[in-house]
Amino acid sequence: MKCFERLVKDHITSTLPDTLDPLQFAYCPNRFTDDAISTTLHTALTHLDKRNIYVRMLFIDYSSAFNTIVPSKLVIKLDHALCNWVLDFLTGRPQVVRVGNNISTPLILNTGAPQGCVLSPLLYSLFTHDCVATHATNSIVKFADDTTVVGLITNNDETAYREEVSALGVWCKENNLTLNVNKTKEMIVDFRKQQREHPPIHIDGTVVERVASFKFLGVHITDKLNWSTHTDSIVKKAQQRLFNLRRLKKFGLSPKALTNFYRCTIESILSGCITAWYGNCSAHNRKALQRVVRSAQRITGGKLPALQDTYTTPCHRKAKKIIKDNNHPSHCLFTPLSSRRRGQYRCIKAGTERLKNSFYLKAIRLLNSHH
Repeated sequence: MKCFERLVKDHITSTLPDTLDPLQFAYCPNRFTDDAISTTLHTALTHLDKRNIYVRMLFIDYSSAFNTIVPSKLVIKLDHALCNWVLDFLTGRPQVVRVGNNISTPLILNTGAPQGCVLSPLLYSLFTHDCVATHATNSIVKFADDTTVVGLITNNDETAYREEVSALGVWCKENNLTLNVNKTKEMIVDFRKQQREHPPIHIDGTVVERVASFKFLGVHITDKLNWSTHTDSIVKKAQQRLFNLRRLKKFGLSPKALTNFYRCTIESILSGCITAWYGNCSAHNRKALQRVVRSAQRITGGKLPALQDTYTTPCHRKAKKIIKDNNHPSHCLFTPLSSRRRGQYRCIKAGTERLKNSFYLKAIRLLNSHH
């Protein structure tokens, strides 16, 4: 069945427009979690480069998002030749629970997408493709069911942002998705010297909790947009893995095997979504990260790449991929200069160090320096 699902998936994908849902970063080629994080941060940092502004970020949590897809609503959105097959695939599915030799009475399911199926992620993306921002000052960034509303506030006017949150609540009700208000959090980034009290956001009469930091797609983002919380977290996790590396050395593993273990279990932690956050790390944060690399180097007995190299290499590689992908939401940020300066890209104006050190500006400088 999974083989047949792959055929159906390829057929559906081949008929979809490339611009169907540009801010859905899951289940798409050349889209990853760091793309979603970098896009969200760039939207915020570009706005924060101006005066008398701030940003509100609403991190939405859905209750059992995949299990609440309504097949009849999905078919209406698909407008595809395979609609009848998809409708039949999602409805009338028997489910039983087995405990030892005991089997429950079958239950027929007519909502949701089966977990573990090849088609389920694609069908969920298609079901939610019309969940988009209605105001130009807002963005709705999605990675599967992780949804973030970014509101760019100017002169304390939150009208568009609050209307966006209200419209999202209406969209959820129309599409059978339940917002889990208790797990939904909001973060406000406001660097103004004279800050005002920010009225809370309400969803279904419940106040959304405001937080100082949030783990967004595996990366800790704070309302100060510094990275101490994130680096402290990954340094602690990496140091725990160093214990295992030392134990393996005592067991007599070869330097090559120890290096492979480091690359798989420690470097992978240190470099997770590194393109999105490392550029704005403080010197203190970078020293703490590099200490882990030096400790691992002493244990393995071989030279390991410095974290700065681990950062610049994927930055350069990712920038090249975005440039080749006309449909990437950040493709427009890489503007080539005149034909006389082939391979050079126009630098983005930035007034703050936060924006200057963000991924896209760093990537443009890297591309220009490599030319």
